[in-house]
Amino acid sequence: MAMLNRRTALSAAVLAVLVAACGTSEPGATATGIPLVKAGQLTTCTGLPYQPFQFEQDGEVVGFDVDLVDLVAEELGVTQQIIETPFEGIQSGADLDVGKCDLAAAGMTINEVREQNFDFSDPYFDATQALVARKGSGLTGFEQLRGKRLGVQNATTGQVYAEQNAPDVVLVNFEDFGLLVNAVEIGDVDAGINDNGVLYDWVSTKPDFEVTAEFDTDEQYGIGVRTGNTALLNKINEVFAEARSSGEYDRIYQKWFKTKPGS
Repeated sequence: MAMLNRRTALSAAVLAVLVAACGTSEPGATATGIPLVKAGQLTTCTGLPYQPFQFEQDGEVVGFDVDLVDLVAEELGVTQQIIETPFEGIQSGADLDVGKCDLAAAGMTINEVREQNFDFSDPYFDATQALVARKGSGLTGFEQLRGKRLGVQNATTGQVYAEQNAPDVVLVNFEDFGLLVNAVEIGDVDAGINDNGVLYDWVSTKPDFEVTAEFDTDEQYGIGVRTGNTALLNKINEVFAEARSSGEYDRIYQKWFKTKPGS
């Protein structure tokens, strides 16, 4: 199967054709004793766009998650290769189970439902849910959104939170984050809900919009690996712990968030 350049995202449709033609994994491919789906590369499944965690810039996939996984790839002596895939395939564990990728890095909250589908690394980022809307809208919570349209991203914790806490709000589902915020921008929905990190990044370049509320959902992101892939999971945890100890994690964090962790 032809694979992507490390920084280039391959569409799910093209990937499906390639997978059907020649399969996904190479049995026996390893790096320092850790099994990989393709020799010489660490294959990452992600969903685009999700700036600043992963997104396309000048034809390359870049971002906070990308830089962190690069540390793991470098430790293994291989190159990270990125596959774009619908988030549902990541959340369900299907992409990992069929050998489409070695790990999933997608700004993904650790929760009990996902933990039944695959294994998570130690947490590497704190997040919470937030609302985004046009400035001056007054939409600062679900009470103000009664009878109005709220955009949610499919298979995300934001969708679940809205379903559980906004019974009088019309929820409009979108496949990815880009479609969601575009709908907010053009007025197709009155507001959108998603993780605070990506929403603050989005409004930083959209002066007519603002994050109007944050909800105390106390979420943490983790890297996903196929259930039982302990060798890779341990390596990810080891590399991330070393990055925090050495200050490399802080450097990468400040690069993408323009502030230090905990600021």
